[in-house]
Amino acid sequence: MAIDVDLLAKICEAPGAPGFEIKIRELVLKELKGLADEVRIDRMGNVVALKKGKDSSKKAMAAAHMDEIGFIVTHIDDNGFVRFNPLGGFDPKTLTAQRVLIHGKKDVLGVMGCKPIHIMTPEERGAKLNLDDYFIDTGLTKKQLEKIIEIGSPITRERHLVELGDCVNVKSLDNRASVFLLLETLRTLKKSRRKPAYDFYAVFTVQEEIGIRGANVSALEIQPDFGFGLDTTIACDTPGVPAQKKITSLGEGTAIKIMDSSVVCDYRMVEFMKKTAKEKKIKWQPEILHAGGTDTAGLQRMSPGGSIAGAISIPTRYVHQVIETCHKDDIENGIKLLAACVCDLDKHDWKF
Repeated sequence: MAIDVDLLAKICEAPGAPGFEIKIRELVLKELKGLADEVRIDRMGNVVALKKGKDSSKKAMAAAHMDEIGFIVTHIDDNGFVRFNPLGGFDPKTLTAQRVLIHGKKDVLGVMGCKPIHIMTPEERGAKLNLDDYFIDTGLTKKQLEKIIEIGSPITRERHLVELGDCVNVKSLDNRASVFLLLETLRTLKKSRRKPAYDFYAVFTVQEEIGIRGANVSALEIQPDFGFGLDTTIACDTPGVPAQKKITSLGEGTAIKIMDSSVVCDYRMVEFMKKTAKEKKIKWQPEILHAGGTDTAGLQRMSPGGSIAGAISIPTRYVHQVIETCHKDDIENGIKLLAACVCDLDKHDWKF
């Protein structure tokens, strides 16, 4: 199957900074129509879609976070320049020459500005830029801006999806690629008329980029027996990076997580996922991520006794930049693997 690039573009381009996931949540709810037996929104804003299984004695939960890294307005100066705080992790150098959208009564387009190199001192030219060195220029006056936005208005990055060979390139593939993966898994189950082995909770979570907050509260409520984190991971398969540090490679298959800085995946789940991939002839690669955490940690730990948790990761170049890049085949293989896993959970020996 070829992935629906048009739908992926809509999902990636929809705004949704942590705590302000309104637009992406609306899109997810629209796409969920007819794909689940029950759909609801919890008090924190997570979207919970239940696909009833053959056996309701156990629960499986998959989590894909809807939020993207962004900013929040902290100050509008007398000349109309906007200052901001980050929502999520940023490498300041990636902000140079970028466009952003400030979301108020309507969207306001702006550009990230900083002091031009022409008037920098030699010391300034050699120094690293900090977030405080940047401001947002909308071309509007303070008076004009204050009619539209206010302190606390969220800001997201502006970039449309393009295809590069067999890859897709856009802002916020972290983690909209996984939102797409989870929606398409539900669509696959519907088309194939296969039922999950156990009740399957597909959860589109909030505020992962600032501390896996949505996944924590959702796992507390659902109390899954089995957990699948869905996220992107680093692909450093680029010039200048030694082989031992590449983590994953584009086009080499969806990644089965072994560990990241927040979780060591249950070895039983890792074995099950590897076995399933082999049986279904799904291309995969192992992932050990030295820094960075995912919703998987919340799924594993935030319920009494924990859950048997693992993760499917989508290899991604240039993470947390506006040029994030994934291979279409890796996304497709992730859909196939998750669909197969949730249907075959009852076929594995889960004993220690």
